[in-house]
Amino acid sequence: MSDDLLGRHRSVLPDWLALYYEHPIEITHGEGRHVWDADGNRYLDFFGGILTTMTAHALPEVTKAVTEQAGRIVHSSTLYLNRPMVDLAERIAQLSGIPDARVFFTTSGTEANDTALLLATTYRRSNTILAMRNSYHGRSFSAVGVTGNRGWSPTSLSPLQTLYVHGGVRSRGPFAGLDDYDFVAACVDDLKDLLGHTRPPAALIAEPIQGVGGFTSPPDGLYAAFREVLHERGILWISDEVQTGWGRTGEHFWGWQAHARGGPPDMLTFAKGIGNGMSIGGVVARAEIMNCLDANSISTFGGTQITMAAGLANLNYLLEHDLQGNARRVGGLLTERLRAAAAHVPAVREVRGRGLMIGIELTKPGTDEADPAAASAVLEAAREGGLLIGKGGGHDTSALRIAPPLSLNIAEAEEGAAILEDALRSIQ
Repeated sequence: MSDDLLGRHRSVLPDWLALYYEHPIEITHGEGRHVWDADGNRYLDFFGGILTTMTAHALPEVTKAVTEQAGRIVHSSTLYLNRPMVDLAERIAQLSGIPDARVFFTTSGTEANDTALLLATTYRRSNTILAMRNSYHGRSFSAVGVTGNRGWSPTSLSPLQTLYVHGGVRSRGPFAGLDDYDFVAACVDDLKDLLGHTRPPAALIAEPIQGVGGFTSPPDGLYAAFREVLHERGILWISDEVQTGWGRTGEHFWGWQAHARGGPPDMLTFAKGIGNGMSIGGVVARAEIMNCLDANSISTFGGTQITMAAGLANLNYLLEHDLQGNARRVGGLLTERLRAAAAHVPAVREVRGRGLMIGIELTKPGTDEADPAAASAVLEAAREGGLLIGKGGGHDTSALRIAPPLSLNIAEAEEGAAILEDALRSIQ
């Protein structure tokens, strides 16, 4: 059955639509932190549909909300008043930390970042954007134009002039040998120097932890230090929270809060986990920024009733069950367990991350040279052992990405760590 589906996939879908595994699998159903494939194999899911199944597979509260809403009305567009959309917007505006916040819903993180770029360039009357090296912000024309990761940049054409800034990767690059204080100072000096050579940019867009880039991050406080420089010049700060939002990092509800000196960003974008699999994205911005457009605009599918019902139920569950706290506790244990396992594997350069957002970078032993073949081999071995993980990284895709649903329990964390330890040892 899978071979037949794979043949049909290849005959009708683009060649560049990536599939994991030498023998791709079809996931047919899930429950809790587990999924099953078409051949009946059961897997512990440590990737959650690319950080999207945030609470649990087939969460009854979300399933019930979707079913009940589908029985009333699924969709009407933003041309009509929409109670679930207003309800969720009120919750997100309050949680965002942005004063006088307005929320615009989209269907994906890509579209959310597109909207933030539109708002920033219109508000500032500039098409120059600052972005981080090793970054990823989506697959659309403008989002690719601010993506600093060559593996996800199929074209250099762009409607934007993008300038790439140091700092998103702590352990690589020209400042890697500095301590955290000097690292931040060097990145700030570099930013100031860059701004002295260009017309004033519209905004800096940055992921607090770089997702596709392999779960890399700067020292805490870097973006707060950047914000001081930007604020002096009227340049906006957009925090891309598509992967870091909703408590996944454990220590904070939003990734920007690790860089909170000076206050929240001017805008934040979100998607993925809030819908627990339903297509929700969005932008939160101060009213003066959100309202700067002087032409009509709508969103046909952004904020549709069925996705908003799912988002509300999912957010309620997340907050009522303190899944942020669970991510901090269980994620901390999982990270230490993986670091202990990795200490015996020469190919592991670094285990990093926060909460239930953990990266394992692989290199050729004794070097800093990326080893994408090793990453693929571990991915395969983990699947054989009953564990699904992801991969990423800016250096030829040599990082493993671990991001289970935030309801992961300690027994499941131990089980997954043991499978992953065996998978890592298998490449030696």
